[in-house]
Parts: sequence; C-alpha cells; structure tokens
Amino acid sequence: MTESRIVWLLRKGDFMDVSQTTTTVLHEISYLDAVFRILCAMAIGIIVGVERGRSQRPAGMRTHMLVALGACMTMIVSNFLFVDFRPLGATPDPARLGAQVVSGVGFLGAGTIMREGLSIKGLTTAASIWAVACLGLAAGAGYYVIALTGAGAVYATLTVFESVQRKMNVSRHTTLALDMECTDLSGVMHDLNRFALQENATLSHVQFDETEQRSVYHLTAVAVFHSAHPQADQAFFLEKLGGNANLRKLETTQY
Repeated sequence: MTESRIVWLLRKGDFMDVSQTTTTVLHEISYLDAVFRILCAMAIGIIVGVERGRSQRPAGMRTHMLVALGACMTMIVSNFLFVDFRPLGATPDPARLGAQVVSGVGFLGAGTIMREGLSIKGLTTAASIWAVACLGLAAGAGYYVIALTGAGAVYATLTVFESVQRKMNVSRHTTLALDMECTDLSGVMHDLNRFALQENATLSHVQFDETEQRSVYHLTAVAVFHSAHPQADQAFFLEKLGGNANLRKLETTQY
C-alpha cells in the first residue's frame, strides 16, 4: 500500500506528502535488526570469498567479508542518519553514502588486476569485489532476499559457469609469442607470413631491430591460431619456420 501511495502522490504532484510517506518506509531499525543485517553481509562475503580463496586469488574470504561488512554498515548508518535528521527539517539522501561505496570500492578491484605477459588476470576477482559491495548495500538496506539470492547467483557464476566457459573456449584458439634472431630479415618475415597463412594463424605485435652483432636482427611477433585443431597447426607452423637456414634463434611462449 505504501508504494502505491507514493506513485499516486507523485502523479498528483504532492512532493511534501511523498517525503512524509518515504519516512515511514525508512523507519528506525532496532539494534537487533542491524546485527542481523551485519550477519547477512558476513554470510555474503563468506559465500563469494571462499570460492575466490580456493582459486588462489589475491582477494579471498576475509577481503570479501570486509567489503560486504563495510558496505552494509554504510547503508545502516545512512538509514540512521535519514531517520535522525529528518525531524530537524533536513533532507538527507539515504542513497548518497551507498553511491560512494559503489564507486570507491574500485581501488580494491584495481589492486587485484595484474598483467602477466599477454594475459590479464584478476578481472573476475575485481568484479566479484564490486558485486559483494553491492550485495552488502542490499543487506544493509534490509533487502535480505535480494542480497542472499544475489550472493547465490554470484557464487554460481564463479563456479558453475567457470566450467561452462572453459568448455566454450576449448580448441577455439591458441596464442604463441615468438622471439627470434635471424641474419636475413626479409626472408624470415616472408616465411613467417606465408606459414601463418597456411596454418590459419594471424600475426600481430611484429617488431624487429638490429642487435649488437652486425647483420643479426632481433624479431618478435605474436601468432594466434584459429582452427578446430590449433595445437596441430601450431606444431606444423613451428616445424616449417624452424627450417629456415637464416634463423639463428627461435624461442616460443604459449598463452
């Protein structure tokens, strides 16, 4: 009845009555209710954090618990501020502190993102920290069903859908970083492009320079193999490229 009354008042244009009705929605919570909300936030942090900890991620159970607890207590304080200052004629925004949590938690997520070679790791953990902060806000606002259901959805995303994504990415492509030294740059470049075309590979990040040894060139490139059998194509590619007599060194790193 309260929500329908707010909608009716908005249509009517009586914003003063809307403020009074909103005050009844954000009622003063008891300390027992606040404790229950905090426990709910702790449970959310445990549900998501345990999975991240098992995966040996930088942010584990305690980090996720602290994020959820901080967000929850922020919303509880926002509720108290709204109820306490409303009788004094002030118009506090109960969502303002929560909005700062959503934007401010980004510094934690940024700390979990690391670059290793051509791969970037930690994006999923950063997203889970941000999601836990939002779930903590929901718990602090008293939306227990939304908070716990959301925690279950996040946990399912991190566990069940990890295997689904792994199956989807199987045999899709492989990435190979090449580090070479040669005496005939144009000849090696010609073979590199020709063999890549034959073995369904695309080349990128091709760079070369002359080494301290005269007429010896250092060449690097990245080859991505796109086919139903990328490992076989990669083996044939390396076998053909290694047959070039002008190639003095060929080192590879697979990602």
